[in-house]
Amino acid sequence: MNTQLEIIFFIVIGVFLLISTFWTIRTEKRLKRFFAGKKAKDLEESITILEDNISKLKTAKEKIEKELVEVNKKLRKSVRGLETIRFNPFPDQGSNQSFAVGMVNEDGDGVVFSSLYSRERMSIFAKPVKNGKSEYELTTEEKEVLKKAEVK
Repeated sequence: MNTQLEIIFFIVIGVFLLISTFWTIRTEKRLKRFFAGKKAKDLEESITILEDNISKLKTAKEKIEKELVEVNKKLRKSVRGLETIRFNPFPDQGSNQSFAVGMVNEDGDGVVFSSLYSRERMSIFAKPVKNGKSEYELTTEEKEVLKKAEVK
């Protein structure tokens, strides 16, 4: 019975050695393929270059993020809502030659331009707007054009 156990033991060890040898040879082939034509110094140089590139990318990303914040600040102050209405203020004469133009930013600041046209003359008005309201009295058309120009 002892000899049978010894035989089984040697077979198990033999199979284990065979599998280990196969695995070692396979790993060696992979490593040779990976390092083919490369020296340790080349790999170290490649890693250093990659680190430099990553550092440059981080710096560029931070710069772009700062610039994006600045662009968004400027964009908030730019004209974002624009609307025009043509109308006839004098029903008994002329046609829709008069107009109102509203221009506002995201905060509701801007200006309303309006023109009243009649046969004898043409008048142009500009009224500043702060937070969607003007300190000057607005006509119905000017109020309407401001409402339509609001940034949503």
